[in-house]
Amino acid sequence: MLQCQWRSHYYILALKGTIKAGGRNGMIREILKLGDSRLYEISEEVTKDDTDMIREWVADLHDTLMDYRETYGAGRAVALPQIGVAKRLLYMYTDRPYVFINPAMEFPDDEKYELMDDCMSFPGLMVKVSRYKRAVIHYMDEEFKPRTMELEGDLSELLQHEYDHLDGILATMRAVDNKSLYMGQMKREL
Repeated sequence: MLQCQWRSHYYILALKGTIKAGGRNGMIREILKLGDSRLYEISEEVTKDDTDMIREWVADLHDTLMDYRETYGAGRAVALPQIGVAKRLLYMYTDRPYVFINPAMEFPDDEKYELMDDCMSFPGLMVKVSRYKRAVIHYMDEEFKPRTMELEGDLSELLQHEYDHLDGILATMRAVDNKSLYMGQMKREL
């Protein structure tokens, strides 16, 4: 039920190859790791005063996410607080890039499911969590135009996870019980 009519100019830039790791449009940023106190802070809203920074933030999130994918073979989204900027902005790259500014989530029903969740802030650690099966995310695009997207299944879970980062909540804090943490091994292709 992914429904979105907005097409980001970052998608076009990515297709043209102008967003590159460490390039003039962005850079690979360090992902904050579990235990870093900045991950537990509540992020501030992005304002029109931040407009000049949005393009840079998104380029940095893109490069950081692509680097993580190359290193670990995983990663579909990242929240701005994960790279040390406490602002309410999410970046997702599935079939194309999506940017969510000041998102708000609602859940059309109470149906939940349990799954194993991971996070770029703690590679190799898996956490059993419970998430809503369906969600609606309201957000602004890069021109501060309001948008809405309906989500179901893995995309609903993914954006709930990323949204939690904006409120200083990590998947470890959502574990279904105190025995729901598992160490895995992130595999790197050589």
